[in-house]
Amino acid sequence: MINFFKKLDWLLLTAIVLLCIYGLIMIYSAGMLLGYELHEDYAYFFDRQKTWLYLGIPVFIAAIITPYKLYDRLTPLLVALSIFSLLLVLVPFIGNEVNGARSWFQLGSISVQPAEIAKLVMIIYFARVYARKQPYIHQFGKGVAPPLAVLILILFLIILQPDVGTGSMITIACGAILICSGARWKHILLLGSVAALAIFILAKTASYRWARITSFVDPFGDASDTGFQLVESFIAIGNGGLLGRGLAQGVHKLGYLPEAHTDFILAVISEELGIFGILILFLLYGIVLVRGVRVGVSLKDPFGKLLAFGITFQISSQVFINAGAVSGLVPITGITLPFISYGGSSLLITIFAAGILVHLSKHATIAREAREETETTWGQKVTS
Repeated sequence: MINFFKKLDWLLLTAIVLLCIYGLIMIYSAGMLLGYELHEDYAYFFDRQKTWLYLGIPVFIAAIITPYKLYDRLTPLLVALSIFSLLLVLVPFIGNEVNGARSWFQLGSISVQPAEIAKLVMIIYFARVYARKQPYIHQFGKGVAPPLAVLILILFLIILQPDVGTGSMITIACGAILICSGARWKHILLLGSVAALAIFILAKTASYRWARITSFVDPFGDASDTGFQLVESFIAIGNGGLLGRGLAQGVHKLGYLPEAHTDFILAVISEELGIFGILILFLLYGIVLVRGVRVGVSLKDPFGKLLAFGITFQISSQVFINAGAVSGLVPITGITLPFISYGGSSLLITIFAAGILVHLSKHATIAREAREETETTWGQKVTS
């Protein structure tokens, strides 16, 4: 067991733990006023996130020590349960409707978001299927197309909630796995074009979605309505400067910036901790990205390799999209910041996925050591 932990990527593990702590601190700051207004408790959101984080500790450890090939064997069951839960949440009196979306259901005092679970399940599913289809991955009909039917079903159920943001994140993660699997670029470009067209049609068929997309182009053109959130985000970011106003000293969370503790927590970080605080945050994310890619590159097993790439790019793309939305570079989609934004289901699933990535780092270390030993032995033979 000691040898097991020695082979883990401790830099990756440390970055994940620090991100969780960073998020907990910022949720207390960003959600204190709203917590008092709604529940007369400044620490309301902090306490709930802290509870989820405590639950996340054994989940993280379990993910680190569980053999990753178990997920390969459990994939059919995981996909079935994911589809069932996505259907269940759409049933009236079972699924809870919040802000016009039926995305949660209650298990006692706990709210569960099935779409968050589906994000990880689809990564596992795509990694499993495309790992097994390596001999004919260049064939569209036999290699690329079959798992797309399950993806389309999952996306359809998520869009019915509606939750286009989470559906987009699943599509991006699965697309990353497809690219890393070695599929032909003409097949990837074809599927990417179809996905872009589908997103465009979905946006045009709902006025509120189209307003979100167009408002980021000129938020000041309708600063009191569709552009309000983005304009306030700009002001918060601008007020932060190099070192920020100081932790808990920001003013835009005081009713000026909607979703300050969830989607737009990055704007609060910028206002309170400045560019310096943002750089620290993105340094930690950069470690996760670089070390995650390193794990994927080092692994020889196709399933482990694709699983590592899928988890790494899912977390990283979510960071880039959230940061882009907050800074006005991409449309606002409701995508939260991994490990940082308030949300129990999202935090728990992200921690579990990160634990799998840390577990895979052990196998990557073993693979690198074996390769280095082989190269050394070969070099000695050549020299002699």
